[in-house]
Amino acid sequence: MLISLPLFAFARGTGDLGLIIERTTGSVQIIETTHNTALAQIKGLGDLSHASIVYSRDGQFGYIFGRDGGLTKIDLLQQKIVKRIIQSGNSIGGAISQDGQLIAVSNYTPGGVKIFNSQTLELIADIPAFYGNNKQRSKVIGLVDAPQHRFVFSLWDAGEIWIADMTHPKKPQIQKFKNIGKNPYDALISPDGHYYLAGLFSEDGMAKLNLWHPEKGIQRILPHYGKGEKKLPVYKMPHLEGWTMAGRYAFVPAVGLHQVLVIDTETWQAAGRIKVKGQPIFVMARPDGREIWVNFAHPDNGFVQIIDIESLQITHTLQPGKAVLHMEFEPRGEEVWISARDSNQVLIYDTQTKAIKNKLKVTAPSGIFLTHRANKIGL
Repeated sequence: MLISLPLFAFARGTGDLGLIIERTTGSVQIIETTHNTALAQIKGLGDLSHASIVYSRDGQFGYIFGRDGGLTKIDLLQQKIVKRIIQSGNSIGGAISQDGQLIAVSNYTPGGVKIFNSQTLELIADIPAFYGNNKQRSKVIGLVDAPQHRFVFSLWDAGEIWIADMTHPKKPQIQKFKNIGKNPYDALISPDGHYYLAGLFSEDGMAKLNLWHPEKGIQRILPHYGKGEKKLPVYKMPHLEGWTMAGRYAFVPAVGLHQVLVIDTETWQAAGRIKVKGQPIFVMARPDGREIWVNFAHPDNGFVQIIDIESLQITHTLQPGKAVLHMEFEPRGEEVWISARDSNQVLIYDTQTKAIKNKLKVTAPSGIFLTHRANKIGL
């Protein structure tokens, strides 16, 4: 006797799915990229004002990190919440381990990292970010997964980078790197997992850690990129993200300057600066490495500019809508999804023609996360 199962449970793969954060409603939209449509809305996810998402290896489950300390596991095929816990008072993102078995969450309050079983969301390990003689706790930012069962993260208050070796999950081995610079605000890991770069908010430059040879310690790069220049107000913190590397070059937003910095990753020296319309937030490479797409903080957050890799010149300036918060390329780069929060819509652009292919009505959209991230280091 054949048992009839719900069609949606098995008739669809996960390779073209994704989630869009609805920033003000505590909801997410499940979307698919083959036809550029929304499939379902899932509610009850708490404070999503700075939410991010990672995926299980098969792309079926999304793990959502909310600002209220919430960690929520969603089934994209069943279109429902599997489990939700409140694991801290204030969290700022997370990562999934190389083998997909562990979920790590970086916390502001209390400062530290918590590690959970990805199947059950059972707490496996608690890593408090203590520093200084008085054992204060630092806010933790820039948490990424790294090869060899490691998580890497930065301590905002302490000016440190830590590596947590999770080979034995209940007994993490912590390696600490101190005096990396003032207030690391975000970080990225190179697509091959070789280098971890932390941006510094309170001084010029970045801190680079070679994860193949961590015994070499921290190297400071671009230490004087803003010397002699008057910094502008920073209305929104720039974000560093793994897509910002293209070929031999890394492209990062300059803090307090209307510039994108170009770094030669063979020498780790400055290779140029690109003047852009405003304070860059996300500086993201198209998957083929041919273009860099940039969005901006207020008051220029209605614009997106496109930089040609070969010439390092701006080729297009787009106006997708009010308050562009995030961009996400489809895995082969033929289309890009852009959220315009104050226009309550997500726009899908053809990356070759720069034409709008479709628009979706989404309430205050922010982050857009497609399931192909499941197979990328640091995403």
